[in-house]
Amino acid sequence: MKMKVNLAGVELKNPVMEASGTFGSGAEYGEFVDLNRLGAVVTKGVANVPWPGNPTPRIAETSSGMLNAIGLQNPGIDVFAARDIPFLKKYDTKIIVNVCGKTTEDYLEVVERLGDEPVDMLEINISCPNVKEGGIAFGQDPKAVEAITKACKAHAKQPVIMKLSPNVTDIVVMAKAAEAGGADVISLINTLTGMKIDVNRRCFALANKTGGLSGPAIHPVAVRMVYQVANAVKVPVIGMGGIKNWEDAMEFILAGASAVAVGTANFHNPYATTEIIDGIAGYMERNGVEDIRELIGAVK
Repeated sequence: MKMKVNLAGVELKNPVMEASGTFGSGAEYGEFVDLNRLGAVVTKGVANVPWPGNPTPRIAETSSGMLNAIGLQNPGIDVFAARDIPFLKKYDTKIIVNVCGKTTEDYLEVVERLGDEPVDMLEINISCPNVKEGGIAFGQDPKAVEAITKACKAHAKQPVIMKLSPNVTDIVVMAKAAEAGGADVISLINTLTGMKIDVNRRCFALANKTGGLSGPAIHPVAVRMVYQVANAVKVPVIGMGGIKNWEDAMEFILAGASAVAVGTANFHNPYATTEIIDGIAGYMERNGVEDIRELIGAVK
């Protein structure tokens, strides 16, 4: 039974990874999860300089997920390269580095620094607010999506994954813009913008007022968007959004995703990723499927 998948020439032993920002950079989950079993480890967002993140409170539970306004807090590329990459290199798994920035130059500085590091792929988080454009996220304007993709591709030595924001009118337009810019892979969805109000204290639950909604609440939206994108572009797609078990993961694969990323589930079940790998293997066995590639996009 073959569970290997290929993303732009990078072969993963199985299609399961965790979503950026829900796993640190691997070390904190290494006590619970055998990182060797994962298809890839996706790091927390890395910027050219340390980011302090947003003021607290910056996490709030919702009835079927969570809101976060962490603000991409990270120690910066220098600490990441010295501390986190050597840790991940101890394991037999692919390393995907999530890159964030406030200007195109910020992104390119990190992309260039990573060119000489032993990492396998770069995931460009274009849900970051573009300071020069007045704060609108790079991923909400198709021209900006194409331009940032093209710039990253021109400077990157590794294959480039563009991570799309769902907070747009038409996800297909954004995916095609990323493909036109030269994206090797597209990942989606990032969080949906949401808000929670504490009715007893009559104030916002998050200091930032709004946050990114993740978890089971967004799963059906994510499946729809992954299906649309997988049928509109020729590059591989990584699907994510509210995966809590192997059935959720299989929905994305049948919709056209070549791989899946598990996010919020890690917070309440640190074993979610490996349980999902076992669940997909069991599904293949029960259904007499020899190669997982037979299932990618099987539902039209």
